Amino acid sequence: MEYKISNDLGLITISEDVLLKVAGYAASSKRAKDGFVEWLGKENLTKGVQVNITEAGIDIDLFIIVEYGISIVEVCNIIKSQVCYKIENMTGAKVRRVNISVE
Repeated sequence: MEYKISNDLGLITISEDVLLKVAGYAASSKRAKDGFVEWLGKENLTKGVQVNITEAGIDIDLFIIVEYGISIVEVCNIIKSQVCYKIENMTGAKVRRVNISVE
């Protein structure tokens, strides 16, 4: 599915693959990955990321592994803010929610 943004100049279509890569990039950024085991690789930014595009916005599901002894809540809050910021600023798409499953 694609995310579409329409304005008076025309229509912008953003593929699901682009949204997956941007979310994976944001989740694997230096600030976000402090404190959890890196499960994403530069060549596979979409691993552990799912995107659901709705009319109300984009829902992002992330599946991560957190290092033992690290605050899971703190790591997840950092990841959520990074993913929302990057998606909204890089694509103009509205993020409705970011769900994180710690495995």
